[in-house]
Amino acid sequence: MAVKIRLQRHGKKNFAFFHIVVADSRAPRDGRFIEQIGSYNPNTNPATISLNADRALAWLNVGAQPTLTARRILSYEGVLLRKHLQGGVAKGALTEAQAEAKFAAWKAQRDEKISAKVSGLKNEAFAKAKEARAAEAKVNEARAEAIAKRKAEAEEAARKAAEEAAAAAAPAEEGAEAPAEEA
Repeated sequence: MAVKIRLQRHGKKNFAFFHIVVADSRAPRDGRFIEQIGSYNPNTNPATISLNADRALAWLNVGAQPTLTARRILSYEGVLLRKHLQGGVAKGALTEAQAEAKFAAWKAQRDEKISAKVSGLKNEAFAKAKEARAAEAKVNEARAEAIAKRKAEAEEAARKAAEEAAAAAAPAEEGAEAPAEEA
């Protein structure tokens, strides 16, 4: 029986997440499986991976073959590195302590890289929000200036209309008074 470590699709359309399962290669993709060893959610940034590394390593040691995507996930989680280091210990090239030290150093480096990405994403989101607020303030300032300009023009037009009305009314009053004086 050929055993594969592969992904089993779940979730809704355009929003899939996956279970990482050990299954017979002849079983359907989303069908029967032997054991579920983790989950993978690519919808988050960075992708969320939950994996039982000990069980995955045990299955690799008994001959389970990961698919390409599952291999990438196992590599990302360090399962393939642990298998490689175990091979070195079995051959006598490394001691168990050296293997654990190498794995711990790799894990610390990977965790640092992930935290740097998360903080970079947060800083980028903060910078975008700050930029959006500045652009909005600029637009609001331009709108306020336009409103003030229209208001000033309206006041100027009203003042001119009032002056013209007063000027038009003044000659009419003078003309009305003049005939009255003649009579």
